[in-house]
Amino acid sequence: MCDKTLTVTVDSEKDMHALGVKVGERLFPGAFTAFFGGLGAGKTTMTKGIAQALGIEGILSPTFTIVRHHEGKLKLDHFDAYRIEDPDELYAVGYEDYLSSGGVVVMEWCENVPEALPDKRLEIHIEGSGTDPRRIEFRAVGEEYASILEELQK
Repeated sequence: MCDKTLTVTVDSEKDMHALGVKVGERLFPGAFTAFFGGLGAGKTTMTKGIAQALGIEGILSPTFTIVRHHEGKLKLDHFDAYRIEDPDELYAVGYEDYLSSGGVVVMEWCENVPEALPDKRLEIHIEGSGTDPRRIEFRAVGEEYASILEELQK
């Protein structure tokens, strides 16, 4: 199992979105992207960029619904674990089915459900909020995700 990291800094919401597009262009069927970071860090902004790369518009935070499904070049299932207190709540909405659907899964607030994360994934840890620059650490857990980080460095 590979464990590669890449750290970048973005200075604006526009740059966060553009970075999301770059990530989204490199995702593949079955990819899992795990976001970590506080309120206002830019998780949903980056998710909108990922979605744009997949031909999807209209991304909203799914906080009150746990998951929103979107159709595009690849399916996108956008999870928000902010209000999840027990991983069983994820499984109750068919989480395993989403993982095996062949689409892309993006989950925000993964720090709330670390035991529910798949063994292979792209982790995105975001520090900062408000108008401050964001420090973003990408962690590839699995060889297929390491190649994404290599591409992002170019």
